[in-house]
Amino acid sequence: MANNSQNFPPPMSAKPLTEPSPSKLPWRATLKVYLEPATLRMLSLGFSAGLPLLLVFGSLSFWLREAGIDRTTIGYLSWVGLAYAFKWVWSPLVDRMPIPLLTRFMGRRRSWLLLSQLGIMAALVGMAVTDPKVLLEPIVWGALAVAFCSATQDIALDAFRIESAATDRQAALAAAYQTGYRLAMIWAGAGVLWIAARSEVAGVAGYQHGAWQTAYLVMAASMLVGVVTVLFSPEPAQQAIPPSRNAAEWLRGALVDPFADFIRRYRWQAALILALIATYRISDVVMGIMANPFYVDMGYTKDEVASVTKVFGVVMTLVGAFIGGVLSMRLGTMRVLMLGALLSAASNLLFAWLGTRGHDVTALVAVVSADNLAGGIASAAFIAYLSSLTNVSYSATQYALFSSMMLLLPKWLAGFSGKAVDLYGYANFFTATALLGVPVLLLVWLASRLEVRPHVPAVAAAKIVNS
Repeated sequence: MANNSQNFPPPMSAKPLTEPSPSKLPWRATLKVYLEPATLRMLSLGFSAGLPLLLVFGSLSFWLREAGIDRTTIGYLSWVGLAYAFKWVWSPLVDRMPIPLLTRFMGRRRSWLLLSQLGIMAALVGMAVTDPKVLLEPIVWGALAVAFCSATQDIALDAFRIESAATDRQAALAAAYQTGYRLAMIWAGAGVLWIAARSEVAGVAGYQHGAWQTAYLVMAASMLVGVVTVLFSPEPAQQAIPPSRNAAEWLRGALVDPFADFIRRYRWQAALILALIATYRISDVVMGIMANPFYVDMGYTKDEVASVTKVFGVVMTLVGAFIGGVLSMRLGTMRVLMLGALLSAASNLLFAWLGTRGHDVTALVAVVSADNLAGGIASAAFIAYLSSLTNVSYSATQYALFSSMMLLLPKWLAGFSGKAVDLYGYANFFTATALLGVPVLLLVWLASRLEVRPHVPAVAAAKIVNS
């Protein structure tokens, strides 16, 4: 941050503080947090955030393959997802730059949320009216626009969530966000296929563009859940951004200061924190790439995989997220972060065991239940931890950096997962992914020993809670 305090936000307190004490509220009061307006808003905004993802990945690949697009092209199109990994590049603009007219009436966070949501809707409509069998390029640009606007929505929404409640409420908001997100993934995954199947003209065999057009138009309309929520939500309390005297000063405040603030607050400890962020979900992400091929090779049918992993598995993730949010408030984020890391790594060993069972649906249900429950607990605690690291003055930029970093290394490493299975088999592969989680346990323990600086000063937190 700049030394001139007249033009940039003041630095955080120089006195290091430990993690806030776990909640001492009665269990009834703790659970009532999930009925607070801020938490309920995050449920519907999480739905808005989760809807676009599968529409440019899984569901889109199904559509394109049915339209006769070759697998190589479909694989290349998955690169549109890099927009999510590099959203930190334009996050400073979302964090600091006002939108003409719109920001004046709605505020900084709500204006960016609304603009990105309208962009997603428009891009989905553009994809819907284009037949990839006739012309593929508009679909590519539409998918890229959806991914870009979706990543922008994530930036603004993460900042909105962090600024909407004090640190002790972040776990509950994270759990509600995940619930909405997972429900949207069911709708954008199973729902879009269900709509397309029932929109086909009876008696006409083969690919029908009209069916997919209907499905994607319904998905575009489903974004109204987020739009309405934004329109009726209050703008969260924020620290005022002092006016800049020139373009260089504005760029410094938008691009340099958010990263310099994190390094200055944590100094050498920043390397440890960033290492934890980059590896916390590595066991899940690397293993997850080979999950579906594993189900196919084990002889499970499409209906079995869909019902167990896409519906029942998502429900178990939601249960895990709820449990993770409650435990984080009761026991503290770092304890639950350690629990989530341990369970996530250990659950991969269950897949190695599942490989010895043959076609056993009961065993599949048990393993998927344990894996998704562990993943939900870990995710709720991890989101709360990332939120606690950010400075409210730069919440969008810093959180975008953290959430992008947590996927880069795991996604890169996951690219070699198929070759690993071919060389060593599923059992050894799943065991190896579990072992990847061992260094994470050490990093969580070391991070729990650090003295951290909370992202909201006491006065600001009180204002947010009372708003």
